[in-house]
Amino acid sequence: MDGFLVSIGIALAGYFIGDGLKNFKNPNAKEAFDLGNEPELIRDSNVHHYLGISKEDAKVLVQEFPDIPHITLNNKIYFPKTKLQEWLLKMGE
Repeated sequence: MDGFLVSIGIALAGYFIGDGLKNFKNPNAKEAFDLGNEPELIRDSNVHHYLGISKEDAKVLVQEFPDIPHITLNNKIYFPKTKLQEWLLKMGE
């Protein structure tokens, strides 16, 4: 029985690897597989990376700037990426 499961696993791995190799030299493959590397919502614990500020500064963003676009879900703060970009551009004017 164990040999049967191993052979099924190897067969599935071969199928998925072979399927992926079909697009290896395809110039349009990046478009087909590009799911977007950046999420639409940025967690408050990660926003300091995105903004290039310290973690301490990121923690007080909502307190000091209550108009910053954010969403609170289950006591966690998220920042919508596109609205945050627009807000930053407006603040820079």
